[in-house]
Amino acid sequence: MTSGKNGMSYADAGVDIDAGNELVERIKPAAKRTNRPGVMSGLGGFGALFDLKAAGYQDPILVGATDGVGTKLRIAIDTGHVEGVGIDLVAMCVNDLVCQGAEPLFFLDYFATGKLETEKAARIIEGIAEGCVRSGCALIGGETAEMPGMYPKGDFDLAGFAVGAMERGTALPEGVVEGDVLLGLGSDGVHSNGYSLVRQIVKYSGLGWEAESPFGKGKLGEVLLTPTRLYVKQVLNAIRAGGVHALAHITGGGLTENLPRVLPEGLGADINLDAWELPGVFQWLAKTGGVEEREMLKTFNCGIGMIVVVSADRADALEELLKGEGETVSRLGTVTAGEGVRYTGSLL
Repeated sequence: MTSGKNGMSYADAGVDIDAGNELVERIKPAAKRTNRPGVMSGLGGFGALFDLKAAGYQDPILVGATDGVGTKLRIAIDTGHVEGVGIDLVAMCVNDLVCQGAEPLFFLDYFATGKLETEKAARIIEGIAEGCVRSGCALIGGETAEMPGMYPKGDFDLAGFAVGAMERGTALPEGVVEGDVLLGLGSDGVHSNGYSLVRQIVKYSGLGWEAESPFGKGKLGEVLLTPTRLYVKQVLNAIRAGGVHALAHITGGGLTENLPRVLPEGLGADINLDAWELPGVFQWLAKTGGVEEREMLKTFNCGIGMIVVVSADRADALEELLKGEGETVSRLGTVTAGEGVRYTGSLL
């Protein structure tokens, strides 16, 4: 072995292992908050263990989902308000997962940046832990990647991975028929899709992120960073009550593209756009950007973050149950013969 004359180290190359270790210690209490039946190991190992039997499953089917936060991260980076994007990350994964009828069990995250800033990273991961607490799943592991030269100063990226389970024979969608009722659950804003268009419209408007929001209380950037709503616990209670045939998480593609994904061949839906009021953020985006109604419905959730497809004879009971769980529920329409989504009424 030869000794180098310049004494170079990994830290000199831009990777601080000590900072990574400090971050792990900092986030251990946040991860511990998310513990639930089935968790067998904490952070720090090469892998994470989970016991399905201890979680109460007899004949389980595993369901996996992965997602990111998209260009909403750009607003978080530019404004420094990074706490909520961790909740977004969890929501984008577990809201998808529950559409299969599965209970989220555990979550892993991937956080990548050019230079690890422990305080910022901890705030992001603490947000991830908060999302896990709200959805009843455990944060059992993840990866923090410090990659100099890959990201501009201050930039970072996030990805998430959720695993859930259901008993064999309980998968959704199942049993969707003509005449089923569509219950729309209100969103908490733009959620985590369509932000490339959002940022373009904001740029066109001439407003900065620190300007007062034209459609809500607070600064524009902060209001646009409102986290994605988590529907998991509420929807699981509705499924257990009986009568839920399908669930559609309204993400990229909006109402137009996501609802047909859970409808059988030959069936579509009629939706009355007068059934709910378009939230102010979407009114402003449409007006400021001159976005046509059809484009709004295909890009944004437009105020409906989840659609629950239920049997007609259970619609009243499930609507009341979901309202009791804190949801804003709108009767959007029904499942009909003929594929595709047909709209009546006016969104704008």
